[in-house]
Amino acid sequence: MGSSGAWGHVRWLADPDSFDALIWWRFDRAIRSMGHMHDLAKWAKKHLKVLIFAEGIGGGRMVFDFRNPMDPMAELQLLMLAFAAQVESQSISDRVTGAMAAIRRMPLRWRGGGRPPYGYMPAPMPEEFGGIGFTLMPDPDAVLVIERIIRELLEGVTVSAIAAGLNAEDALSPRDYWSVKNGRPHGGKTGGAKGSHVVVDVFKWTPAVITRMLRSEVLIGWKLHNGVPVRDDQGNPVMCTPSPILTREEFDRIGSILNERSIDNSERSDTEALLLRVIHCASCGGRMYLNRQETKPNQAPIYKCNYHARGDKCEAPSNVRADWVDDYVTAEFLRLVGPIRTQTVVEVPGYDPEPELNATVAEFREHQKQKGRQKSRHAAAEWQKHADALDNRIAELESREKTEPKRVVTETGRTYADDWATADLAGRRRMLVEAGARLDVKRGARGGWRKLDVRRVTFTITGELTPAIEEMTGIRTELSPAPETDPTEGARIRLTEPVAA
Repeated sequence: MGSSGAWGHVRWLADPDSFDALIWWRFDRAIRSMGHMHDLAKWAKKHLKVLIFAEGIGGGRMVFDFRNPMDPMAELQLLMLAFAAQVESQSISDRVTGAMAAIRRMPLRWRGGGRPPYGYMPAPMPEEFGGIGFTLMPDPDAVLVIERIIRELLEGVTVSAIAAGLNAEDALSPRDYWSVKNGRPHGGKTGGAKGSHVVVDVFKWTPAVITRMLRSEVLIGWKLHNGVPVRDDQGNPVMCTPSPILTREEFDRIGSILNERSIDNSERSDTEALLLRVIHCASCGGRMYLNRQETKPNQAPIYKCNYHARGDKCEAPSNVRADWVDDYVTAEFLRLVGPIRTQTVVEVPGYDPEPELNATVAEFREHQKQKGRQKSRHAAAEWQKHADALDNRIAELESREKTEPKRVVTETGRTYADDWATADLAGRRRMLVEAGARLDVKRGARGGWRKLDVRRVTFTITGELTPAIEEMTGIRTELSPAPETDPTEGARIRLTEPVAA
């Protein structure tokens, strides 16, 4: 009887009466340490078995006969060979570890094997960089996903919504992408309770996965080891690719957006609410959220003041039918900005050395905590070498100048009314938010209202559209002192004072 798997012999050990000998292909298919081999020898001696290795140490076949319990030579030889195997295994491990450490500090060199960072794939080193070994190059398919994530992030989509969209389209997450790319099935084991695992069909995109990916310096081509940048003797980050996915400016801009949103990460996902982030309670100034009356299915959804969830107090919390205020805001928004022509704004990122400078100073500060703990001269020299490298990098970053971002504005030839007509609900909500639209709702009077009491609401727009609205309002006043259609009753617009969100 034999076993081909590394630990496939375990089931044979549990049934010793069904065979006379155990055969392995190689020595390391049976054991991992001297302790394991000692236990195996004791088992074979107890059950009078023969252990055979088709390829032992040195390449020849090795047979250990434990059928004679009075002969100790088999056990002695097995343990001696196990000791040699363990020493050889440790030497190989040390050599591999040393080689990986050396490769880690080689510019552009990828160690090969293992899963590369999402967005990259191993490729032969280009001749202009030496042509030896492998490096990392952008993976076109994964880069398309990263570009989509960044584009939606810049458009104001929340990280949670981005993850939900990717999962809805069955876009492969980083872990599944690498498995499928290498011909393996997606999904697998994931963490469960201590000592157990949960098996999933797919690994989904999550806000944490996206945020971790966008904050990783791998996107700008840096090598990382245990999450820390690998640096050369001068303190400069060692590059893992000649073609980074992002520039430093783009990376810092994304980090800035994530930092801004991390201040309040309690964003709701009311995907069917047109006025999310637009409608507010006039009493406390807090946002109102869509509430479906699950206990009263025949009643229309309403927007409610959410002061309880915020832990605030509200003297006069308001609520209002969603369809009434959705229609009201739509009419007022198109009346005020519908004729205005839209523009595309391209942000040309600047460069600010401060984020990398702060990160390097923090790394230097952490390194300084180890000062004086070295027991040998060599260790102290290596500590000082790294400290000098970080100091050099800090000095170099301090010498760099900050450049401000620029905005390039281009006319589209379309109006806000054109874009509103073709946009979906999420697109219309984004138009309202970007325009600075705000609806404040007062508490209503009791009674059987059949339409919106416009005395309860105040609609305002503040922001970059203010000059265009002022100009459009002036033109209307000159051309039509007595307009054919009166504005919606109760509508007001403040054009100078910004309203706090």
